[in-house]
Amino acid sequence: MQISARGDYAVRAALSLAAAHPGLLPAHAIAHEQDLPYKFLEAVLADLRRAGLVRSQRGADGGYALAAAPADVTVGQLLRAVDGPLAEVRGVRPEQTSYDGSAAHLPTLWVAVRAAVRDVVDHVSLAQLISGRMPAKVRRLTTQPDAWQPR
Repeated sequence: MQISARGDYAVRAALSLAAAHPGLLPAHAIAHEQDLPYKFLEAVLADLRRAGLVRSQRGADGGYALAAAPADVTVGQLLRAVDGPLAEVRGVRPEQTSYDGSAAHLPTLWVAVRAAVRDVVDHVSLAQLISGRMPAKVRRLTTQPDAWQPR
């Protein structure tokens, strides 16, 4: 799985908003705190607002805020809001793939990969990320001998 810049920025911006919850943060403050390009961040925040994950308020005291409590917003929701489905194979959903011959069972693997990604990103909330207290199954994945090794 590859996390796009939009996905990374969405999660980082949402973490800033979660830390300030229920208060408002102006986009420039988020951009400064997370070292994000302001214009790109504005587009990401607009995607999050359209998805109902973020709300905005105009005016001198305006800014952005999470639309729900940090414990109720998952990383998976944020990633889908800015990038669409979590797993695609050549632009189609894994269950829509079909192969012949020796590759006939490949859709099963693609669906399993998607399920594994969902099992992590849909079960980690912004509150858990901020506190560092992620679910045990996620922590276990990071302690596997090769988890931190590039391949």
